[in-house]
Amino acid sequence: MAKRAIYLDYNASAPMKPAVCEAVAETLGWTGNPSSVHGFGRAIRGALENARGQVAEFLSVQAEQIIFTSGATEANHLALRGAGFARHLVSAIEHDSIRKAVPGAETVPVDGNGVVDLAALEALLQKDATPALVSILSANNETGVLQPIKDAAKIVHAHGSRLLCDAVQSAGKLALDLSDPDYLTLSSHKLAGPTGAGALILGPRAPFTAPVSGGGQERGRRPGTENVPGIVGFGVAVCEAAKDLSRFQKLQHLREKLEMGVRAIAPLAKIFGMDAPRVPNTSSICMPGVPSETQVMAFDLAGIAVSAGAACSSGKMDPSHVLLAMGASSQAASSTIRVSLGWETKAGDIAGFLKEWEAIYHRLGKQGATAA
Repeated sequence: MAKRAIYLDYNASAPMKPAVCEAVAETLGWTGNPSSVHGFGRAIRGALENARGQVAEFLSVQAEQIIFTSGATEANHLALRGAGFARHLVSAIEHDSIRKAVPGAETVPVDGNGVVDLAALEALLQKDATPALVSILSANNETGVLQPIKDAAKIVHAHGSRLLCDAVQSAGKLALDLSDPDYLTLSSHKLAGPTGAGALILGPRAPFTAPVSGGGQERGRRPGTENVPGIVGFGVAVCEAAKDLSRFQKLQHLREKLEMGVRAIAPLAKIFGMDAPRVPNTSSICMPGVPSETQVMAFDLAGIAVSAGAACSSGKMDPSHVLLAMGASSQAASSTIRVSLGWETKAGDIAGFLKEWEAIYHRLGKQGATAA
């Protein structure tokens, strides 16, 4: 019997759940455009609006607040460009889809655990009265560290500014109150839905002007025919995530077992963000002396999928900007992998990972290991 592959890269993309696959497969046989007024079009429009209602219920917002997009990257860009602010503040640990969209943004630093420095945020807003759009993700994609969104929103709003929150890595993982941001972004495939779908949620007082012209889709805020199969699957995915929330939180036990196992093998191994609140499925592990890319390849050869950081940045040789912002050395940041668990992860997967981690460490890292 072939050895079972072990998938531990859920933060990059979660395998679709069976109910999602069934819903998407059904839509592939449909005919029509959701903007058409005939019966075919109205039927598809109904399915699209049903999905909008499912996402709205999941987030406890109104359906009209939701703009469907091709994913979180587009949603982040829509918010950054559509909000109309000339000034931007961006946390030092933001996803590249935000960092690279506003290269001239002011940086809000984080502490050694990867938590946004709220005092520094307030100081930046105080030094300049110009209203700003502040971007702070709810959970970091590399470390899983949760951010103080509610407290940040109070500071931002007190200075007449607005808050954009990328909630891609927290939605469906924790029961979070995400009502405080003015702009919220989601990605379907991080929630075990299909790729190619996401959403921007506008707060009740969030200014927004569509930065792209075209048709009247999404109430004129995002032109272009909607990805109906992706959106329908997205709707089912959030329903499944809501039902499975308590089960997802139990992944923390498996993550703790994984991290304890790593530290038992190599006491000098560092777990980034372990002293801060995190989503239950994410671990950022430094193997002293072994480059991240070498680890990823070695695990892949053993049939285990992990990543060297954000999947959107794969292939680059630079150390993680997230870990550097947390005060990690370049060597430590370049020797760190991300392990992320999900709905199909089993205890045997953790045991398999630890067995291979130990083999790689003793083969490649033990001789030259130094403290991270």
